[in-house]
Amino acid sequence: MEIHLPSLPLMKILSYLDAYSLLQVAQVNKNWNELASSDVLWRNLCQKRWLYCDLVTLKLQGKETWKQFFIYRTWQEHAKTRAKPEDFTYKEIPLECGFYGYACYISGCGLTRNGQGRSVICMVSSMNTISTWDIHKSVITWVSPVQPASINLLTTLPEMHIAVTVDIRSTIKLWDCHSREALATNNLESPCKSLKAVISKDYPMVLAGDTLGNLYIFRIPDLHLISTVNVFPHGFDDISCSPQKKWVLLSKNHPHILPKVFYMNSFLRTSEFSDPVSTILEFSLCQAVFWTPRREDRITLMSRSGFPQITKFATFDMKLEEIRNKVTVQGKLIASFLLPYHEESPNWIGVSDKDVIVFSTEFSLLLFSMNGVHLQTFQYIPEMIMRLCVDPVHVIVTCNDGSLDVYAWEERSPLLRKCYRLQNMRHLSLYGLVISVLLSSEEAKCGTAHLSS
Repeated sequence: MEIHLPSLPLMKILSYLDAYSLLQVAQVNKNWNELASSDVLWRNLCQKRWLYCDLVTLKLQGKETWKQFFIYRTWQEHAKTRAKPEDFTYKEIPLECGFYGYACYISGCGLTRNGQGRSVICMVSSMNTISTWDIHKSVITWVSPVQPASINLLTTLPEMHIAVTVDIRSTIKLWDCHSREALATNNLESPCKSLKAVISKDYPMVLAGDTLGNLYIFRIPDLHLISTVNVFPHGFDDISCSPQKKWVLLSKNHPHILPKVFYMNSFLRTSEFSDPVSTILEFSLCQAVFWTPRREDRITLMSRSGFPQITKFATFDMKLEEIRNKVTVQGKLIASFLLPYHEESPNWIGVSDKDVIVFSTEFSLLLFSMNGVHLQTFQYIPEMIMRLCVDPVHVIVTCNDGSLDVYAWEERSPLLRKCYRLQNMRHLSLYGLVISVLLSSEEAKCGTAHLSS
């Protein structure tokens, strides 16, 4: 005989369960299945695991319920860990495509179960055009008209299949990579130094920084100028947004120019804020930054100075406060350490959601806690590490012999375990060879922070 409990108390109990337990509960009977499949419960689980839980995200992923999204996204994350080297395909961009040094994914941001997804990159060519290349078919699928001025920056928004370019005349253009002409055009006051396209909770936008230290925010898709603010007396090196775009950090590698963190809404909602709301982080000579995955308010910065060079890491927590009806931003230093003198200088860095700092030197991959405790080292002699990609599930190391090592973060410890190596016959130069490695159909998103010179 079935026991029927009131729905509200049962929903309260179910809200304390993890995903695996909810799936088990759903097998009890029809009533429990309906309650355990509630969008409220699964949306909360998505919020805990990935921070975001808006309907735009659900629509962009092509899912109808948050339960479907959770299961599908979890499968995406772990498929690469369970893969074997023979599951991968290696492709190179042919020389006749005229690749000029800028390339970004414009679609194919995640693995698909049916293998029908497409991975497409957008690139700038030596003929002063931008084009898209279908990795699976190894064909050019679209080419823009020849541009009147050289393109010096490219960024993409794969979720919307959009590319953004800036040329040497400070003209910014937005492309859908289907139409022959640009969808929208605008101009910056001076040459552009940094460019990023993101999707916030309000709308998609482009952030651009020029040589005069101005930050421009343009709306997508019409490139309407939302706001402009002068951040530094000169241009800044990096634009870095927190996972859910609540914060944006602007930094420059300079002894007297300290990083600034802005509250994004103060840029976008000009009717609510008379001026942008920001704070300065007391950390000079900032060379790399990385926001902690699956946390919205924590950021790690790195600097190098002196001779011999001293490497410093610092982790800050950002907090929004309201004092006398005025919104302010506070950045609290929660941990810092100096890298031991005997260690090599880092080239690429990342951070796990367990607050582990991972960085690569030429011949080593090292893990430290945010307080400076040495956790793990992987040696790479005689190979040389060319690039490091870090996300909440994986760390991928690219070597100069063209091989890639795939690591996975341990579930119950802060350490990495090596999954497999993908061999390649090509030898990478100092600047690297353009390669695309695919699992089944598409490559999952992966991030890193490279040290500015």
